[in-house]
Amino acid sequence: MKKVSFAEFGGPDVLHLIDAEEPHAGPGQVRVAVRAAGVNPVDWRVREGQVLAAHPLHLPAGVGLDAAGVVDEIGAGVEDVAVGDRVFGEGSSTYAEFAVLTAWARMPEGLSFEEAAGYPSVVETALRLLREVGVRAGQTLLVSGASGGVGSAVLQIARERGVTVIGTAGAANQDYLRGLGALATTYGEGWVERVRRLGRVDAALDLAGSGVIRELVELTGDPRTVISIADLGAPELGVRFSGVAGSVPDALAEAAELISRGKLHIPVEKSYPLAEAAAAHIDSQAGHTRGRRVMVV
Repeated sequence: MKKVSFAEFGGPDVLHLIDAEEPHAGPGQVRVAVRAAGVNPVDWRVREGQVLAAHPLHLPAGVGLDAAGVVDEIGAGVEDVAVGDRVFGEGSSTYAEFAVLTAWARMPEGLSFEEAAGYPSVVETALRLLREVGVRAGQTLLVSGASGGVGSAVLQIARERGVTVIGTAGAANQDYLRGLGALATTYGEGWVERVRRLGRVDAALDLAGSGVIRELVELTGDPRTVISIADLGAPELGVRFSGVAGSVPDALAEAAELISRGKLHIPVEKSYPLAEAAAAHIDSQAGHTRGRRVMVV
């Protein structure tokens, strides 16, 4: 099968499309014929060797955590899906023609493989952040870097829970944020005052790692009400860095329910063939994403 792999840590140029042996489902796992794989910031952080503590690996290694596809092999003990089912979920080395998933859910009706591949990690992250930051109905949440996949999910789930959301993003994504129900403003010089004009902030999330932790603490008044998933220096300022996943199966089930009710939709901004994995990582690292980027098989 074809698979994206890297044999050394480094830039996007270390990624290569190779011929590899097919993986097989172990106990409690399923294998899918991958139709699409989500592109996440953690993918290029792993490629650079940044997050080895959370994602230990041996080189050469594959790339990718999220995938959507058709179940074609079932491991011992799996009873909730059958061969031929369309599923989306998390596993390893998902930039490939076949991948093993350790968590999955059936795809909601009407969802394409490309769309489905964009949900698993970002919805788990969004649900975890909302749980950890403790924001409640009637309160206001500030989301810095709100237009990407995690931000898109946070905005919609928070709105469904009765939370007011202020989102910052580039000028080109202001209408996108408003379409998701957020109060929108741009980042850059004067952004703190622009946020203040939109309302009092009870809690804040840093999704972009753009060096705004001090300002987020200033706006909420308490470092305990700020969480980052992108700034490794956040703990030095008393802010939690959230990097340990919660229950992925529970998150996938909630995602499927929200999608089916029309309460959650994350658009796919761009798709790439496996041979263009390096370009996908370059674009992901550049930021300014509106929704999701995915690999297609």
